[in-house]
Amino acid sequence: MTNLPNYSLLNTLPEVWPIAAKKFKDIVALEDPHGMFKITLNYEQLYQSIKDFAAGLQSLGTKFPSRVALFADNSPRWFIADQGSMMAGAANAVRSSQADKDELLYILKDSDSNILIVENKKTLAKLRSDLDRLSIELIILLSDEQINWDNTIQTLNFQELMEIGSHSTLKPVHQTKETLATLIYTSGTTGQPKGVMLCHRNLLHQVVYLEAVIQPQPGDRVLTILPPWHAYERSAEYFLLSRGCILTYTSIRTFKADLKRFKPQHMVGVPRLWEFLYEGIQKQFRKQNLTQQTIIQFFLSISEKYILSRRIANNLSLDHLETSNAEYLLAKIKMALLAPLHKLADTLIYSKIRQEVGGNLKTIVSGGGSLARHIDTFYEIVNIPVLVGYGLTETSPVTNVRTHSHNLRGSSGQCIPETEVCIVDPDSGQPVSQGERGLVLIRGPQVMQGYYKKTEATATAINDDGWLNSGDLGWLTSMGDLVITGRSKDTIVLSNGENIEPQAIEDACTRSSYIDQIMLVGQDQKALGALIVPNLEALDKWGQSQQLNLNLPKVSGTSEEIACSDLYSKPVQTLFWKELAREVKKRPGYCPDDRIKNFRFILEPFSQENGLMTQTFKIKRRIIIQQYQGMIDEMFGYGQVH
Repeated sequence: MTNLPNYSLLNTLPEVWPIAAKKFKDIVALEDPHGMFKITLNYEQLYQSIKDFAAGLQSLGTKFPSRVALFADNSPRWFIADQGSMMAGAANAVRSSQADKDELLYILKDSDSNILIVENKKTLAKLRSDLDRLSIELIILLSDEQINWDNTIQTLNFQELMEIGSHSTLKPVHQTKETLATLIYTSGTTGQPKGVMLCHRNLLHQVVYLEAVIQPQPGDRVLTILPPWHAYERSAEYFLLSRGCILTYTSIRTFKADLKRFKPQHMVGVPRLWEFLYEGIQKQFRKQNLTQQTIIQFFLSISEKYILSRRIANNLSLDHLETSNAEYLLAKIKMALLAPLHKLADTLIYSKIRQEVGGNLKTIVSGGGSLARHIDTFYEIVNIPVLVGYGLTETSPVTNVRTHSHNLRGSSGQCIPETEVCIVDPDSGQPVSQGERGLVLIRGPQVMQGYYKKTEATATAINDDGWLNSGDLGWLTSMGDLVITGRSKDTIVLSNGENIEPQAIEDACTRSSYIDQIMLVGQDQKALGALIVPNLEALDKWGQSQQLNLNLPKVSGTSEEIACSDLYSKPVQTLFWKELAREVKKRPGYCPDDRIKNFRFILEPFSQENGLMTQTFKIKRRIIIQQYQGMIDEMFGYGQVH
């Protein structure tokens, strides 16, 4: 491997870029083939741009320790603004320009930002009427649009700031590893976001130690598609650029074409991205004639048996961690028998699939939620290497990840260096036996400093010994692989990586007179679903008003009685879709991911008597999910490998 720079002795993240500029000088760093400006910057140009942005901010009054709000989306200019603001001595608070107005205003105020950097005039217009009551002294647009508006706040576009910076001297700023670098706001159960405080030590840990996962060569290409204010994408970009990679910007619209055009070696993404790619491949299969489809399904079936046997033989089967000699021998025999057919399938089918995705993929990293088993298995069959990782915004984010040499499917892998994971009993807080399920605690240099201005929330999240309560349930294999089994907190993470706090949405839905109780589901799914306890009395009255003679089940009706009733008739279904859509959209802070795409009715109310509510009348989500798991599985219609 090429001799790479040593970043372990640095104090701040911006110190990476002069080293990278010297080492990778003429290699392209950022390439945006689809953006408005079609930007291409090599490492020397990127470093100069970051310096100019920083010097421009300093000349306009930015001093350590200023706060900068950065509301924009993935582009080279986002990266320049992000690192330029840090280099100038400021910590930035980041969020998408598409976020709800009230959320952006809350972050702007809570973060104590006095500088606002926005995507464009459209984003600024969304916030403009409320800026006078905040302490904003400077506004920067990342576009080149001209601003002519009657306002006392100094406002410049990107080129104007860069021009000022190019004629200014950058002043060195004394920052340490413990200096706050960024605030990433994550939703709280109360509905108010919490600012996760990440210092330079947190981010540099990822720059140094993600090498344990990906070993890129200078000039390797990476397609970047996730929002950069997401901790996962952000740390990945810092790491990959520190290793001299080429980051090429893509989108879900251009993703498949860009895979073939740019032939990347590495990618990071959320499960939904790999589901999207998988669905596209399956669509191509369905376009074949019946004979070809039969052949494809035959080979996929054979190959699945082959790779399942290979896992057992290599002690990489989560379902066979205690392999007997007989099982091991049988797996080796099956491998030998099936290997020729699997190799033939690879030549005839799988090699063509790899070419369709560029043909050069060495590493795909999936994070932000668990990857469905059948999709994980499919990529293993076609020899597209997928490594699943785990982490939180509060851990910068990566704590665990599978590696090429130890890719235990179904797990989130082993700890990356300097990281510890402990499983404890959720009630007592005492460590459990190896292999036993419990609450996942994390300790390491990447753990946040705390929640900004929320000392109580910080004390709840991090104990006196430095262990962070992840809010997730899981267990450890004898080899130290983390297996996540669920969430102890209420947050639902969709397969696109978006975090949904269900309580506020549920509260909004129960405003409908036809909904007595509701519980959202959808962990690791594409969209939200719901279990609904309907108000049968109100529904009956509605039916009468519509001159519908509805056959409704009794309050204590069984699932069979529900199926035989009119609850799932078209008029009733239409009514509930309208009710859900109206109430969800009326909720403050609504975003498209809040929409409920499927629901099922249950007639037994959640109560203390049936064990589905606590003594403080909070629903027991885990118990309800366990009780209605079959209904939830049917709702989302889990797929198969082939």
